[in-house]
Amino acid sequence: MIFHRSKLAGAWLIEPERRHDERGHFVRTFCVEEFEARGLETEFVQTSLSFNKLKGTLRGLHFQRAPHQETKVVGCVQGAIYDVLVDLRAGSPTFGQWEGYELSQENGRQLYIPEGFAHGFQTLSDASTVSYAISRLHAPDAASGVRFDDRQLDVKWPQPPLVISERDLSWPYLAAR
Repeated sequence: MIFHRSKLAGAWLIEPERRHDERGHFVRTFCVEEFEARGLETEFVQTSLSFNKLKGTLRGLHFQRAPHQETKVVGCVQGAIYDVLVDLRAGSPTFGQWEGYELSQENGRQLYIPEGFAHGFQTLSDASTVSYAISRLHAPDAASGVRFDDRQLDVKWPQPPLVISERDLSWPYLAAR
């Protein structure tokens, strides 16, 4: 596993080290020793998949309010997505800043998203499946979000969303939080 620091404090892009042979390849997607060596969360209590039928689907920007904040490790196991993380930690030197990465079945990349970040993605292909390892059990009453098109954040999505939920359209702007 190759870890690259994000410009956002505490976030990491993780690239696979694939071992190839005549059968295909093998890759580690998690190693407690490698995560611990960087001071990262190692206890994940839930794993989830998000299947997205159509290219242009946008999910996000989501987070869990305290005390139910989550650390996530996110990857795309089928298709491709443009994955965005936003630092919402009060007092953080990168508060309100975002980064986006292409995650795909092809590149095998993952994002380590610490507590206090919002997360969302837009699909770059039909039939995209996103995997999540999550550090806390989901608390529905703590679910929250920020508008995907918040001008203060100015996230550069690949295209206008073709599919987006009413709930994601209803999230407040950052200034209203």
